[in-house]
Amino acid sequence: MFADLLRGLLAPAPQRLPEPDARLALAALLVRVAKTDGLYAAEEVERIEKILMARHGLNAYEVSELRAQAEELEIQAPDTVRFTRAIKDAVPIEDRIAIIEALWSVALADGERDAGEDQLLRLLSNLLGVTDMESSLARRRVERE
Repeated sequence: MFADLLRGLLAPAPQRLPEPDARLALAALLVRVAKTDGLYAAEEVERIEKILMARHGLNAYEVSELRAQAEELEIQAPDTVRFTRAIKDAVPIEDRIAIIEALWSVALADGERDAGEDQLLRLLSNLLGVTDMESSLARRRVERE
């Protein structure tokens, strides 16, 4: 299952991801951001599940299963640069801005603003084709929640 998704993401010209794969790819990216500071805090896990439930209308069991699959995919996924560029090629811009907002939400879930997370979010924004201004506005929206 993961091999097919990774192969599709890393193809020379990735197609738009079908819903189950897009869901899993986003979830894996959320997990990667949560782990950036060396802690995979309970608040971050909760935030990931909340985001996935809201975006995809999942129940508690389904979201827990998706998160577990995402944790496995995150371990197997290639480096962040290749993984994120592949998502960019497969996801429309309006969805990428929403992804950045979700990533900021996870990064800030533990109440700590970590320099490593900031750096990763700058990289991810760039790789996803989202401007620094759009990313900053997304972060501010999250901080106001």
